[in-house]
Amino acid sequence: MRFGLVWAEAFSGLRRNASMVISVVLVTFVSLTFVGAAILMQMQIGTMRAFWQDRAQVQIYMCATESTERTCTSGAATEEQIQQVHDKLDSPALRPLIKEVRYQTSEEAYQELVDILGEDEASFLTPEQVNATFWVRLVDPSESDAIVEAFSGSEGIEEVKDQLQLLDPLFSALTVATYIAVGIAALMLIAAVLLIATTIRLSAFARRREISIMRLVGASNRFIQTPFILEGVFAALIGAVLASAAVLAGVRFGVEGYLRSRVSFVTTWVGLADAAIVVPILLGIGCVLAALSAGFAIRRWLRA
Repeated sequence: MRFGLVWAEAFSGLRRNASMVISVVLVTFVSLTFVGAAILMQMQIGTMRAFWQDRAQVQIYMCATESTERTCTSGAATEEQIQQVHDKLDSPALRPLIKEVRYQTSEEAYQELVDILGEDEASFLTPEQVNATFWVRLVDPSESDAIVEAFSGSEGIEEVKDQLQLLDPLFSALTVATYIAVGIAALMLIAAVLLIATTIRLSAFARRREISIMRLVGASNRFIQTPFILEGVFAALIGAVLASAAVLAGVRFGVEGYLRSRVSFVTTWVGLADAAIVVPILLGIGCVLAALSAGFAIRRWLRA
């Protein structure tokens, strides 16, 4: 196969269909940018979930003097009730699940509240009105239900709270956003595939006389198809490169330059190393889809 002639034919087709090629580039760029954003969002969700799972704890709030739960009818938790919680956490049934237990007295919890709010804001409370709390860190945070079930409804315990469950709405919202990005990307990719196929068919129609002559002189279908496939791949590759640049720029300036310094409660963000993993995926998707759609379009033309 004469590669020089094949490349010359491909670039000739690109020049003849410049407006359609620009359309393919733009649609591919937008669609693959959404694909890259969806992949990075899923990476971010996984990173955040792993970070918080390792640090999430189960909080066992003991009854305080102002507690109104039915398990707190006797007022603040007694020393005996607190010791029962200690013993239960250290029992053979629960101990294997637990990595660490920290007990915070009412006085310690009150002082922590003063440090956070200031003395003026915390002055309306007394140490007796603040819950003594057990902070339980698990070996496997997904087994927190065992701790919640073991202590919920027990006398002297006002509430058992799983911190990881508080983060579930955030993870769910981010997951929904990822699905939306994937849906938009899928629609845009379908549009890109159809546009590439249309571009190749128009290019083949414009060169129908040349194709007929090549078939008459014995040119193989592969020789005829290759320039058209290269046209689609080249246009899609430009779009994929632009999408890769947009993803890298978004991570560099949007995440590392803006969000990392302004959203302090999230300490683990995707970075350029993660974006670098996404780039070859985008290039591969763009080239493969373009080659398949262009090959299918010109193959149908040659059969006609």
